[in-house]
Amino acid sequence: MQILSAAEMQACDRASAERFGVPALELMRAASTAVAAFAQSQFPHARRVTVLCGRGNNGGDGMMAARRLASAGLEVTTILLGSPESLKGDAAEAWRELSSPAHGIIHVIHTAEELSRHKDALETGLIIDAVVGTGFKPPLKGLALAAQEWAKSSTAPVLAVDLPSGWPADETAASISEPVFAADAVITFTAPKPAHVFGQLTRRWDQPVVVAPIGSPMEAIVSSLGVEWAGAALRLVQAPRAAAANKGGFGHVLVVGGCLGSAGGKTGAPAMAALAALRAGAGLVTAAVPAPALPLVASFAPELMTWPLVPTAAGQIAAVNLDAAKVEALSARKTVLAIGPGLGLSSETSKFVRGLLEATTMPAVIDADALNILAARPEQLAKLARGRTVVLTPHPGEMARLAGLTVAEVQAARLEVAHRFAVHHRVTVVLKGSRTLIAHPDGRVAVNTTGNPGMAKGGSGDTLTGLVAGLLAQYPGEPALAVEAAVYLHGLAADLAVREADEHTLLATDSLRQLARAFHFESRGRNGYVWLQGLPAQSSPVAASHEAAQ
Repeated sequence: MQILSAAEMQACDRASAERFGVPALELMRAASTAVAAFAQSQFPHARRVTVLCGRGNNGGDGMMAARRLASAGLEVTTILLGSPESLKGDAAEAWRELSSPAHGIIHVIHTAEELSRHKDALETGLIIDAVVGTGFKPPLKGLALAAQEWAKSSTAPVLAVDLPSGWPADETAASISEPVFAADAVITFTAPKPAHVFGQLTRRWDQPVVVAPIGSPMEAIVSSLGVEWAGAALRLVQAPRAAAANKGGFGHVLVVGGCLGSAGGKTGAPAMAALAALRAGAGLVTAAVPAPALPLVASFAPELMTWPLVPTAAGQIAAVNLDAAKVEALSARKTVLAIGPGLGLSSETSKFVRGLLEATTMPAVIDADALNILAARPEQLAKLARGRTVVLTPHPGEMARLAGLTVAEVQAARLEVAHRFAVHHRVTVVLKGSRTLIAHPDGRVAVNTTGNPGMAKGGSGDTLTGLVAGLLAQYPGEPALAVEAAVYLHGLAADLAVREADEHTLLATDSLRQLARAFHFESRGRNGYVWLQGLPAQSSPVAASHEAAQ
């Protein structure tokens, strides 16, 4: 799914009308229908609704939604910020349909003082924010700013139409300093804008942000941003397997990592990566670890194969493992290499990592200590990526070391840093964090919108490495989609898992237990809405258990 800038969204609306014969008023009617339906499904207990409307098309969406909600029997109060005589085009038509005859209670507000007299409208079950939308240029001012201040005193949830009023559509930062309406849900139309995938638009991370189709033809939805939504890649893994399938058709992942000895014990990291690769559907997975660590890693899952590597005196992987015969035996019939989890940074291990990557040509997923080893020689990456898929999965600290920047510099320009590094070194960069980015060597960037604060715990990165390797093994012809699907599934499984646990108690392996449900998740609901953030009620374990009982 493409991400459209504000200008591209306006061009899409014009093209829908002028080239494809879909009148703008018809788009507004469809948008208002979507708003009203979503308000009733997401806030079913709200019998009183207050709709705040500006004088542009966003306000027109709100007015038509107010009319539909009033016709459905809800007690609706509509507040128009400004004179109805100044309304133009489709917004003026929306006002006529709302007010002649009046559907619900209607207040026309000319001053902030007048607005303050209507505090009773804040004692409602839902506020719909339709003040300004995609075409807005910050900051909020006048009556719009007064309405934002006025609404702060309400305890009612807020549904934002298109965007929380005050939030610029093209903003790629997670938060903004300008005044903005609070939101507990966001519904936009046709396609997401940058703010929908980058911004923390709602009060909580698990509140919904959805995209509703309203009739614009796919041919009108055109963007040159080169930014896409990672969730669309889920379709890659949802096709059923052939009845005659066998394990040989789904790849063999080699996970290299771990240490056990005086340098410390990190056996869980390669074990979790290997288990994740198995759970992702790889036909075979082998974990190659220092020999002392092998029994512990092998005990993690009986399906997992292991390979002992010669250890250093401290228990890390020794350089002697680079013997040509040993490398040939280790890499024989493997189709994807995942290297890094729990390795350590000794000089011998560093030599082994660089040597193994140079000696193999299979797709490689590079994480953790392997990234830190390569950070000392980033120029090696372009050579390693020649003729093969190379995926790096850094957190901001690792990205800073790779790019020669500070963590603050990486976080201040995540999109630019990931894009530039991926293109320059011809690698795929998975820059982890809230709104993980997948930057491809051809310049495209996908943004992931799943995941939650419970993932801020050891093991999350290891499971992601395994998922990426497991999907690359199964879909060698679609590496970009495989990586995007893996990142999306990783966060989605954690979102499903946290509903059964808690943000504090969630473990990385808890998420792996939810992968089956994540694989079958439909981001596009029955009503056509695409869930960028949050989960439909029927996706929760409680709802699923209730449906099963019924």
